[in-house]
Amino acid sequence: MLQRVHMTIGLLAVLVFVISGQIMAHHKPAMHELGADVRMMYLSRHVYLLGAALVNLILGIYLRLKPRGPMRVLQQIGSVLIVLSPFLLLSAFLSEPDLGLAGRSWKSLFGIVTLFGGTIFHWISAFGSKESKEISG
Repeated sequence: MLQRVHMTIGLLAVLVFVISGQIMAHHKPAMHELGADVRMMYLSRHVYLLGAALVNLILGIYLRLKPRGPMRVLQQIGSVLIVLSPFLLLSAFLSEPDLGLAGRSWKSLFGIVTLFGGTIFHWISAFGSKESKEISG
């Protein structure tokens, strides 16, 4: 179930990434006419969306929940955080860039923090498992 959620969110986020690229390509005024700070804000939020999309896609492919216990709970918390990330980052893409560097808000911060935090929770949940020992040698 959670694996399917990640796959769906990941695919939708890739689509949003492509659409956000088209928004930038057809932006009026053209991107090259904008100030460097506004361009950087668009491009960074665009790339953040791609990162969130790819993490969700990978979890959609490879996620295997632990049978039970605290490591499973960590995985579930991590997954909730990672699923939230593209929504926050899309909101940041739509609202922050036009204001330049002054446009930075909690949306992009929380979008990156949820992506990072969720990834860390998944990473921690792998310690001590049979799979992590197989990977490390």
